[in-house]
Amino acid sequence: MKKIFLILLLFCINTSNVYSIEPDVFIQSTVNRASQILSKNISKEEKINQLKSIAKETVDIKGVGFYSLGSARKNLNDSQKIEYLKLFEDYFLKSFSSRLAEYTNPEIEVNDKKFLNENYTIVNSLLVGTSERPEVKIDWRVYTKDPENPLIRDLIIEGLSLARTQKEEFSSILNSNDGDINALFKTLEEFSKN
Repeated sequence: MKKIFLILLLFCINTSNVYSIEPDVFIQSTVNRASQILSKNISKEEKINQLKSIAKETVDIKGVGFYSLGSARKNLNDSQKIEYLKLFEDYFLKSFSSRLAEYTNPEIEVNDKKFLNENYTIVNSLLVGTSERPEVKIDWRVYTKDPENPLIRDLIIEGLSLARTQKEEFSSILNSNDGDINALFKTLEEFSKN
């Protein structure tokens, strides 16, 4: 009886991770999907729309948004948080997809991963250089609290964190407007409309 229980226990432990997505596999799959879109013979607008769909599935936009807001998020009421997250999502998706749409068939090689803790893994990759552009080292900060649904929380390009850069940018807007959140809302809205 003990032996059967042990076998069942081992089976359950081993199958519990069968459906989990390894962070490096998740990143390779994500960049492969983006590369396929970028190499399609479709308009830039269509590429942007398809890239936005991938970002919505693979990026923790809410987590990145609140991180980017820094300590100012503590001063927001519930309706301001809802408004901010809506504006931030529009801003983020436009910024991300329009920048990425400039590339034609980028080749990204995922090299390895570094487990930080149960919530985060860093996946190391390389944007392969071409005659038009140098190779670029890209590290992906993957939020792995839910192993069934890993999400990207940051991109570190040649050592520069995009989330931290965005946080500094938002902080600068707030500081130059006496901490008025509406000034940031206006900036995000204007960017998304243009």
